[in-house]
Amino acid sequence: MSLPDVTADWIADRAALQAWLDDVPADALIGVDTEFMRRDTFHPQLALLQLGCRGRHALVDPLAFAIGDALQPALGTRGGVTVMHSAGEDLETLEPLLPGGPHTLFDTQIAAAFAGMGLGISYRALVAELCGDDLDKGETRSDWMQRPLTASQRSYATLDVVYLESIHAQLAERLHRRDRAAWHAEDCARLKQRATHREGDPQPQRALRGAAEWSPAQQALLRRVLLWRDRSARVLDRPRPWLLDDALALSLAQHPPASLAELEQRSRGQRALRSAQRSELFALLQSPVGDEEIAATAAIPAHPQGEAKQALNAMKNLVDARAGELDLPPGLLCPRKVLEEYVVTREWPDFLGGWRREVLHERLPALLPG
Repeated sequence: MSLPDVTADWIADRAALQAWLDDVPADALIGVDTEFMRRDTFHPQLALLQLGCRGRHALVDPLAFAIGDALQPALGTRGGVTVMHSAGEDLETLEPLLPGGPHTLFDTQIAAAFAGMGLGISYRALVAELCGDDLDKGETRSDWMQRPLTASQRSYATLDVVYLESIHAQLAERLHRRDRAAWHAEDCARLKQRATHREGDPQPQRALRGAAEWSPAQQALLRRVLLWRDRSARVLDRPRPWLLDDALALSLAQHPPASLAELEQRSRGQRALRSAQRSELFALLQSPVGDEEIAATAAIPAHPQGEAKQALNAMKNLVDARAGELDLPPGLLCPRKVLEEYVVTREWPDFLGGWRREVLHERLPALLPG
């Protein structure tokens, strides 16, 4: 089947972008997508911004001029709906230009899950299902920082926003019929808040479950190291593992080096860890862990065992049953890892707020092990 023959305006200056946005009615939907690169940096590098509205399309070149002052009024302030697919990384990429994200986000991947089309459906699959076209994904791994872009790249990028308005209309209708529009809006708002929260996780050690049996002081030291890694990676604009991969972070926190020379020997191969960073890290590893730091460190949840594992299985069965009753993917209602943490910590998870609390809170706590 042939794809629609569409064109997009190439916008490489502020005046042209403003003129394009000025023609967007105040109540119109705007389809948005980005192309970005993140091979050797901490922060994603915006390489292209795609816009679509009522049959008009634009490819905006953020390498040619600063686009933020035009983007914020158009997407962040105006009351219209911004339609995106699987928007998490796009929102993170746009955050420096669009703090807080778009005013109202409609994520089509989330909407498809609520509409009974499965969890994590791709844009290509969604276009095929709802619009009947088969997209070519041959440019997925293109170098989007190159200029000029090829004709194939431009076509690929344009098609990423061409279908958003039609997909929105069909999914919005399905959400309305299922009475899931409010739930979808809540999850979109949550995604927007999470993707634009730039400070990082204040308790990163909780993700390293291998340290769950460590002493409180060792867990606090691990947290100290991981927070340092996050801060340093942001400042240096390098991926976290280039400074310190997880395995080395665990090793250093469990068995701190006795000397700077030992640290240098153990950390060989960490591409962004230079002498200045090694000195900082060594000082952190040698500094004693105090009571206040231990108290500020959330315990790493252990893997459920014994009665906790039995309770986890019961909770998973309950979630599966409730998801079936609601015609939702179980992973959308409550991922297994959320249940694992709940059954160990016995603290109601933040993830299960809002509509999920209404669905699960009456019955899930009763399954906690005695």
